[in-house]
Amino acid sequence: MPDLPTGWVARTPGLTDLEALVDLVAAHQSSVRGSSSVDPEAVAAAATGTASWTRRQVLVEEGDGAVEAWASVHDRAAGRSVVDVTVAPGAADADRLAAALFGWAEETALGIARQRSLPGTQLDASAYAADQRQRGWLAEAGYRHTRTWLQMSRPVPAEEGQPGALPGPREGVTVRRVAKHDDGLPVAADLQTVHQMLEESFADHFNSYRESFAEFVQRLREDPGHRWDHWWLAEIVDGDGGEPEAAGALVGTVSESGTGPDGSYVAYLGVLESARGRGVATGLLRTIIADAASRGRDRVGLEVDADSPTGADGLYTAMGWGTKYVTESWHKDVTVHEQ
Repeated sequence: MPDLPTGWVARTPGLTDLEALVDLVAAHQSSVRGSSSVDPEAVAAAATGTASWTRRQVLVEEGDGAVEAWASVHDRAAGRSVVDVTVAPGAADADRLAAALFGWAEETALGIARQRSLPGTQLDASAYAADQRQRGWLAEAGYRHTRTWLQMSRPVPAEEGQPGALPGPREGVTVRRVAKHDDGLPVAADLQTVHQMLEESFADHFNSYRESFAEFVQRLREDPGHRWDHWWLAEIVDGDGGEPEAAGALVGTVSESGTGPDGSYVAYLGVLESARGRGVATGLLRTIIADAASRGRDRVGLEVDADSPTGADGLYTAMGWGTKYVTESWHKDVTVHEQ
């Protein structure tokens, strides 16, 4: 780690650091949003668990052992590196520390690109829209603000879990969970269909890129909230006796809470362009709402592109979702140079 303030040490996080990392992320969120919603299991997975396998990361501590920063580079897919830098709100010499961490992240991402025999990679970082400190660091490191995202949530009354409480899908549209074997594991053909639906659905969306099926499944399984019974497929039947054809998919997860009821989260929702306007998205959303209510959960969260060409934010608002806070994507394209 170059240019660290005197007396500070960089090292790889370990099991004994998990509590300090949770506190670090919570303090950062609280300083920007006024509250925090840190999932300790997600922190553990990223720092030392299965999600750490696709991440290079570094923890920075002062001479007294206090953890002041955490940075990671996630090998998201070929040519895509997700950069996450968190610096404690009260850290001394924070600007210099952040600059060093973003520099480390860029060199680390280029090293991953070399291992993949790629000419370069895109660095993809996030910031809360209200976090002027983080936004300034990103701009100083050469990133550009590329997109704005609405982080939305919808309350789920218990009665919506009762049969018939919510309207069913439109005529000709059916929604079902992915099929599973007797041991509870999903059937491969359905998983591949979900992947196909999402790849094709997002082809016309901002910064879309292809992700292999293996990368897709591995990445989603890294999430502690992953559950196979939160994957749904929507199918359309045209005409009498026609064969059902896949039209969309929804991948949900569990948002665990240490202080109250858990929630559900829409990790992905995709509808084929040819099927849009036929109630497929609405049917999938009502399905996860009813499922959440039947499990005793009190909310369903999701993220939506504020500039989505599909106008998805309008659908979500009409169905009861409201924006809790806003985040931004910041990108930087870097090129591998011969060594």
